[in-house]
Amino acid sequence: MDILPILSTLRRHKLTSWLLILEIALTCAIVCNAVFLIGQRLQRMDMPSGVAEHELLQIQVADVTAPSNPYARLAEDLAVLRQVPGVISVASSNQVPFGTSSSNGNLRLDPAQPERTLNAGTYFGENLAHTLGTRLVSGRDLQSDDFIDADTAMKALGTGDSKNLPHVTLITQTLAERLWPGQNPLGRTIYLTPVVGLRVVGVLDSLARANAYDTAKAQYTMVVPLRMGANKDQNYLIRTRPEDRASVMVAALAALKKADPQRVVTTRRSFDEVRRKFFQDDRAMAGMLVGVIAALLIVTALGIVGLASFWVAQRRRTIGVRRALGATRRNILNYFQTENFLLATIGIVLGMALAYGINLFLMLHYELPRLPAVYFPVGAIVLWLVGQAAVLGPALRAAAVPPVVATRSV
Repeated sequence: MDILPILSTLRRHKLTSWLLILEIALTCAIVCNAVFLIGQRLQRMDMPSGVAEHELLQIQVADVTAPSNPYARLAEDLAVLRQVPGVISVASSNQVPFGTSSSNGNLRLDPAQPERTLNAGTYFGENLAHTLGTRLVSGRDLQSDDFIDADTAMKALGTGDSKNLPHVTLITQTLAERLWPGQNPLGRTIYLTPVVGLRVVGVLDSLARANAYDTAKAQYTMVVPLRMGANKDQNYLIRTRPEDRASVMVAALAALKKADPQRVVTTRRSFDEVRRKFFQDDRAMAGMLVGVIAALLIVTALGIVGLASFWVAQRRRTIGVRRALGATRRNILNYFQTENFLLATIGIVLGMALAYGINLFLMLHYELPRLPAVYFPVGAIVLWLVGQAAVLGPALRAAAVPPVVATRSV
């Protein structure tokens, strides 16, 4: 179809044409960035934890009065939980993947190093890797004689007594590759402080840190053989079969209450709940952005329908004349679809430039990554389809105008 008559018509309707173009441009810019942000949120929500998520339970209890020997209390509680029917494995831990309470340490490759190499999540607890279900890919697991009581370690740290400090650790593959790219990490030493050097004895496939807000650093984790003792911040982790989780939770709570009726249960949940709570804001944000996209597309479609309907009514006599001169219904239909396509294309080109500018702003102020180029054609296709669908109704009404309208208007 010759587009020169279409362009000539649009020049006579500059204001309305530019208003529609700007509406499409703004929609394109926001939709491209919103889809990108949704993708970022979905990718973050799919972050691997490295643990047997559907087999884990978390329990936290608080004592009314502090136990005289927290290490003995911890051992008693773990022994009680192991006796619960359906329990596969039990461990204590200072934190859980995707938890809101975290423990972290600054790692150095040299004790004299002035600045840290990176920050990593530090897990404390016996039998932790087995209970969590994280896979050991090389080396060995931590042994009972590797562990040091936290009180003993704190005293040793104050006096510089390295003999009573932890000496070994487990780290994730991601952390190992970051510290020693392409090298075998086993036997190498990392330092939490100038006197706390930990030799790597095992490498874990994956283990996410608590408060894993930075996806790139979520797997920077290590397990340190430190025994914390029973306290309100300590987590009892129970591994069981997925179908037994509800019954094991009830039995485990009853066993702990029987051991000490005065204790208060502060947390009891499955790991599925841990993940769901941690990513609830991401789900809400993704849902809100989907709503924004839908609203913008609907408003843009209504704008196209309204403007096209106005132009059809305004050009009714002209359409009748063209029909009287031999134009077919398909010719009239194609005319309005092509006109809309041209307006949408101009708006999309402007929208892509605006989308790029918005992304630069977000990169500068909110540390978001660069908008991949693939989102531009996706946004263009969506808006072309919305435009063609929106103009179809008014275009069909225009195509239905009979030639006799031209004579009635004379």
